[in-house]
Amino acid sequence: MTFVPVLHAEWLKIRTVRSLPGALCALFAATTAFSAIAGVSDTSDPESDPLFMALSGVAPGQIAAIAFGAMAVSAEYHNGALRVSLAAVPRRGRWFAAKVTAIAVTTLAVSLLTAPAALLAARAGLGPAASGLTTGEQIRGVVGCAVYLTLMALLAAGLTALLRSAVATLSVLIPFVVVVSFVIGDAAGTVVDFLPDRAGQVVLHQTYDGTPGPWTGLAVTALWTAAALLAGAWSLGRRDA
Repeated sequence: MTFVPVLHAEWLKIRTVRSLPGALCALFAATTAFSAIAGVSDTSDPESDPLFMALSGVAPGQIAAIAFGAMAVSAEYHNGALRVSLAAVPRRGRWFAAKVTAIAVTTLAVSLLTAPAALLAARAGLGPAASGLTTGEQIRGVVGCAVYLTLMALLAAGLTALLRSAVATLSVLIPFVVVVSFVIGDAAGTVVDFLPDRAGQVVLHQTYDGTPGPWTGLAVTALWTAAALLAGAWSLGRRDA
């Protein structure tokens, strides 16, 4: 089977597994709602970063993205589904590439709708506080937000292929992005700036003081994601279905 039919089959799986469209809806709803709340919660603080405030809904939104990536892969490990998939597509690398592509394209498409919606919702609350944002900064924030959420979904997909369990993946990644970033992140020094979530979220800031810049930070997140996907592909190729 060539790549295009395999990709089409993986797209059908995303459409028909009920939890996956639900996770994408949660991605849109959580990101937009929390950005809107942030927009009206602290508009008087002169030290706040208006771009990050407008896109701060990415913090809960990334949990939905991680869940989507994890569940899209873990569904293959239920009731022998992976054996059926590999019987239809014996070339495991081709099948995994199609799976990853379907996850990436779907997440990116939803995120490209979510990011501008979150920005507009937050700007309505920020009012004059957002007047200093340039068009270039807003485009960077929107595109960067969409790419970041896609990378986090793919990071979860790769880790799930390695661990063969969405529960295990969520148990690792969600405490990681919550505890490390929000509890010990500011006290742990510059090393934390190169963790996947911290590095990738630099693109959401109007101004930034850390070592990685906006696109450099996304490149760091992309390297983490590539490592997870390579580990997942290695596990898929070496272990029995």
